[in-house]
This record gives sequence, structure tokens and C-alpha cells, in this order.
Amino acid sequence: MRISICAVGRLRAGPEKTLLDDYLTRFDRTGRSLGLGPARVIEVEDKKNAGMGAEAALLRKALPNGALICTLDERGKVMSSPDFARKLAGWRDMGRQDLAFVIGGADGIDPALRAEADFSISFGAMVWPHMLVRVMLSEQLYRAATILSGGPYHRA
Repeated sequence: MRISICAVGRLRAGPEKTLLDDYLTRFDRTGRSLGLGPARVIEVEDKKNAGMGAEAALLRKALPNGALICTLDERGKVMSSPDFARKLAGWRDMGRQDLAFVIGGADGIDPALRAEADFSISFGAMVWPHMLVRVMLSEQLYRAATILSGGPYHRA
């Protein structure tokens, strides 16, 4: 199952980009034998600053055709790492070819796009910087692959 992280904004060189690349490389390496991956980041940018609606239009264009859509949103479901791993495995086992995680800009995700999502995940009641959410998600993808492979993280 291919993974796309569709996000608003460009992540520039720096510690966040280094962490993101490292975790996605680890995920690709660990997930390959599990039928998970590869993972890629698709960045969109509303250069006209037209707001959430314009960002949503750009995000929709970035989504792979037929992808299961999962938003990262404070209103989403809070999950443990093992639960997240089981969710990924379930989507894979249902035969889903593509999974797209959607991360909005500084103002969040347009309500209409949120309504189109198949699922929504929250990293807690606090709102996190959208650039940091990419790193947190990539780490959880790697952790999920490690859990599913029977690695040292929490057993599924």
C-alpha cells in the first residue's frame, strides 16, 4: 500500500526535514516486506494566500486517484501506536492500493475536505505546528511498521 503525505507548505532544509527524511527511509525499509510503502511527501502551496478553500483545492489535486483519505486534525481519533499499526494493516489487508494522509496549513483543513475524508487522526487535544506534524506522522508510520514486523516497539 503506497503512502502519500499530502501537506500544505514547503518544508525547507533543517532539523524537521532531516527527521522526516530519516523516518520515511526507515519506514520504506521496514514496511516493504509488509506490503507498506513506499511513502512520499507531496507538498502544495497556496502562493496567493487565498485561504483554506484554495489549499483544499490544491490538496485534492495532489491526492492519488482512489486513495483512502485520512486527515490529521485535532478533531480526529486519538490512537495508541499499536492501534494505528493495526489500522494501517487493516487498510492494507482490505486491498487498498493508496493511502493519503492530509495535513492542512496554519489554519487547518477546510471543513469540506475534512468531510470527504474516510478517517481522521489526532495527535492529541493540542494543536501542533503543521510542519512538525509531518515528522510526527513519519515517525508513527515507521513505528507502525516496526510493530507489525514484531520489532522492539509495543507489540500489536
